[in-house]
Amino acid sequence: MTYCQFAATLAADSTDPNKHYHDHVYGFAVAADNELFARLVLEINQAGLSWTTILKKWQGFYQAYADFDIATVAAFDETDVARLLADASIIRNRLKVQAAIYNAQQILVLQQEYGSFKAWLDQHHPLDKDAWVKLFKQQFKFVGGEIVNEFLMSTGYLAGAHDEDCPVLVRVLASKPLFAHTDGQDDSAC
Repeated sequence: MTYCQFAATLAADSTDPNKHYHDHVYGFAVAADNELFARLVLEINQAGLSWTTILKKWQGFYQAYADFDIATVAAFDETDVARLLADASIIRNRLKVQAAIYNAQQILVLQQEYGSFKAWLDQHHPLDKDAWVKLFKQQFKFVGGEIVNEFLMSTGYLAGAHDEDCPVLVRVLASKPLFAHTDGQDDSAC
C-alpha cells in the first residue's frame, strides 16, 4: 500500500496525523529556510522509526528546537544537547541531536554564500537522487540516501511524493510553477 493509498483509507476527520500531513504538507514546495531545516531534522530523526512516531512528536520537536530557528539551533551548546537528550517529547538520540546542530551551522554557511538554504537547493535543482545524496553528504551529517530522498520528496524537489491518481497531486503540481519544464512536465514532484 502506498502512502497515498494509506492516507485515502483515513477519514477526513481522522486524528491520525498522517492524513493531514499527506493532504496538506507532503510534496508541497517550502519557501522558508527554517521550515526546510525542520523537515531535514524530522527526516533525520525518522531514521529507524516510523513516520507516524515523528508526526506524533511534531510539536515537541518544534518546541525543543526553538521553532527550528536555524541561528538559534546553530548556537546550541552542550547544555542544550543535555536538555534535548532528556526531552521525551522528541527522539533522544545523541547522533541525531548533534547532526541537527551541525546541519544548522552548515545552513548558516550556505545562507551566507547563496542567500538562503532554499537558494542553494534551487541552484542545484534538478538533480537525480544519487547526485542529491552526494551533494548532501558533502554538506551535512546523518544524511543517507533514504533521508535525502524523503526530504527532497517532502519539499517538492524530487518526484514520487504522490501517486499519479492521488487527488492531492493536482494541488502539489499547481503550487510549483518555478520548476516547470518548457515541455510542460514538472519534475519537482510526481
